[in-house]
Amino acid sequence: MIRIAIANQKGGVGKTTTAINLATGLAATGLRVLLVDLDPQGNASTGLGVDQSARERSSYDLLVGNCGLDDSIVTTRVPKLDLVPATQDLSGAEIELIEYEERTHRLERVLSEAQPGRWDICLIDCPPSLGLLTINAMVAAQSLLVPLQCEFFALEGLSQLLQTVERIRGRFNPGLSIMGVTLTMYDRRNRLTDQVADDVRACLGDLVFSTVIPRNVRLSEAPSHGVPALIYDFRCSGSEAYMRLARELIARLPRQEVAA
Repeated sequence: MIRIAIANQKGGVGKTTTAINLATGLAATGLRVLLVDLDPQGNASTGLGVDQSARERSSYDLLVGNCGLDDSIVTTRVPKLDLVPATQDLSGAEIELIEYEERTHRLERVLSEAQPGRWDICLIDCPPSLGLLTINAMVAAQSLLVPLQCEFFALEGLSQLLQTVERIRGRFNPGLSIMGVTLTMYDRRNRLTDQVADDVRACLGDLVFSTVIPRNVRLSEAPSHGVPALIYDFRCSGSEAYMRLARELIARLPRQEVAA
């Protein structure tokens, strides 16, 4: 199972929107997808229509050892897309995990126990911080996907994230790579947007996905209906962009693992 963490310590950059719609886009191509909601806000779970009452077991239970992976899975209304939901219990997980041995490897241990062949790819939606939850995601992941909002402070936040990635490589996960950076909330009417996009591409080159995610009302409306934008309105510009991003991401995956 290919494991990709979707992370950026800055809030409001489109991490959860990317997680939901990219997971849906990958499932639409025929891949079996597991989405792990690791954000205490639980927005990915809500955006996929999973009510609080249906979250009997969550990613919190996985991290503290209350249950196994199979016990926490919720089937979503999207074919081939399963979810490990999140609850507010995650808010206290970082404090609780301090007492655990190998507290940075809790998620990696759980995901490594997944039944071979059950899922092709796992996406991990991280909280907007570089705390223990995000570190667990980076240790468990093979690759990192970074949503980056097209605004002035984007590059500064990205620099901090890349420094964290280097520390994770050095101490916990030497195989962690950056799958790519995807530009979100792109507005062609704003000159600053183009300037930021040009700066990011100049700094990171081919790491930046060709696909950009536009500002789109449908992307904002879809979570209130409990469905991904790709189901809410598959013809909107946001949905079309996420399908292109899904295809572009698949092209970057190791060929032997895609074939498997």
